[in-house]
Amino acid sequence: MTATSPAFSLEEFTPRHGFLVAIDSDGTVFDTMTIKHRQCLCPCMIECFGLEPIAQAVRECLDFSGLFSKTRGANRHKTLRRVLGELLPDHPMVKSRGFAVPQLPHYFAWVDNPDNVLSGQGLKRAIATAAGAARRELELAAAWNDQVNKCNEKMTAEIPPFMLVRECVETICDQADIIVVSTAPCQTLAREWSSQGLARYAAVIAGQEMGTKARCLESAAKGRYNRNHVLMIGDAPGDLRAAKANDALFYPIDPGDEEASWKRFHDEAMDRFFEGTYAGRYEQELIEEFDSHLPEKPPWKAGS
Repeated sequence: MTATSPAFSLEEFTPRHGFLVAIDSDGTVFDTMTIKHRQCLCPCMIECFGLEPIAQAVRECLDFSGLFSKTRGANRHKTLRRVLGELLPDHPMVKSRGFAVPQLPHYFAWVDNPDNVLSGQGLKRAIATAAGAARRELELAAAWNDQVNKCNEKMTAEIPPFMLVRECVETICDQADIIVVSTAPCQTLAREWSSQGLARYAAVIAGQEMGTKARCLESAAKGRYNRNHVLMIGDAPGDLRAAKANDALFYPIDPGDEEASWKRFHDEAMDRFFEGTYAGRYEQELIEEFDSHLPEKPPWKAGS
């Protein structure tokens, strides 16, 4: 395949093949999920929101919400909202120390509004029309968001893709259009995919600024491909939901077993997709195995 520059608008996307493969990035292509959560999101959260007295609880809640539960891979603003608004206030350490977790009702309302694009740009637009307490909350969240972006840029610049990702992408691009669909910022995605020589295989790099994964997949696929000719590859339940919302197939990258998952895709699942034998029992068994990796209750609640 000749090298190309990916588009940053789904409106510019023109199919070249009869198949479409949408691929998530963090935790799917690159082993960046853990480092971004533990080395960037977590320390920035502790500093920006004054959570130093309960730092261990913050780490546990963020690990559970962002890495080891059904909300793995969610947009970072949804993760922050869940940690501050739900998990931390109910954590045993926080309760025993009587720590008052800061609540940001105006920011939470912004996160919960399905019409909002949960990105740095989206926050700036909201700040421009806000006043008083609402503005202060949104500005605090924006400062945290900017700090996380700067940290990510330093920490993940040279992380290579998982084993066999490159070989799979090179094979896919001869038969299918490839788009990146992620909740990370477009600039971060472009830097990471370009630094590893993978960006040239993607027709579009769709980050958080372009909407939810489901919306991005719909914009790229709707009315353009035959049934069972669209596949979403991802490591999080949000990827599965995006696929099913668009009547697309889903291939899971199992958390903790990423390289084995890519080997299975390379050795058998990829051929099944192109040959038309992927849908049905085979896909369902993979999804059930994937689901077993991600519990619903945090460890401190598992026995209740």
